[in-house]
Amino acid sequence: MDGDGLSADTGVLMLHRAGRRPQFFYTTAPLPCPYLAGRTERKVVTELSGPEGEALHDRLSRAGFRRSHNIAYAPVCPGCQSCIPIRIVVADFQPGRTHRRLLKANAGVTAQEVPARATAEQFALFQRYQRARHRDGDMAAMGFYDYRAMVEDTPITTMLIEFREAPDRLVGACLTDWLKDGLSAVYSFFEPDYASRSLGTLSILHLVERARQLGLPYVYLGYWVPQSAKMAYKAAFRPSEILVNGAWVPLRDAAPPVASFVPESVG
Repeated sequence: MDGDGLSADTGVLMLHRAGRRPQFFYTTAPLPCPYLAGRTERKVVTELSGPEGEALHDRLSRAGFRRSHNIAYAPVCPGCQSCIPIRIVVADFQPGRTHRRLLKANAGVTAQEVPARATAEQFALFQRYQRARHRDGDMAAMGFYDYRAMVEDTPITTMLIEFREAPDRLVGACLTDWLKDGLSAVYSFFEPDYASRSLGTLSILHLVERARQLGLPYVYLGYWVPQSAKMAYKAAFRPSEILVNGAWVPLRDAAPPVASFVPESVG
């Protein structure tokens, strides 16, 4: 670990780096799982800040962590290992027949990269999406300032990709992080009236092509949860890799279990 060491206390982990300040990791209180009914969720979290925040975010992303605002997190749920980090292998990915039909159906939709700045137009779309798809979720109650914090409160390189249809209607958006080895889809939302157009899938296909143009090897999709209808779709993007026992391995037809996250995977 290049001089790094790990120490633990009650609910707190500390990553030591030679010549640098320690990085603290905290365990959250138990909460209901948002993906699997009747299960409990816990996370290990750490702050991304200062001049080393971006480099730390890169290392943590390779270790299966995700970002929200200026926090990196990973699940550490007792007795459950259902959340499996997944990333698309860009160089080997080719759109399948369903993907090609989707691209043809959305030929009139254009994608534009814009700075991570919240707008009233985005927020109105975000609200429609939440009310239609996640009415009972915490995000459905977010106000504009909450949404702005989600988009703008970040110490690392982030952008929004807006998807528009003529004449200039915003129909989707994807908050995306730039990593040294890929693009990371943080959160996407789209016009609920366009559900049959599969704009969420369209945004992933766009990220794959954009990463290819940039020479980046991966697109990080977050957590694949095979037992969750909301999260199982991520396995449709092949070839892809999943994180198993600290190593990225090809996703096969049947995924092996994945070990719980520990900060010592960072490095």
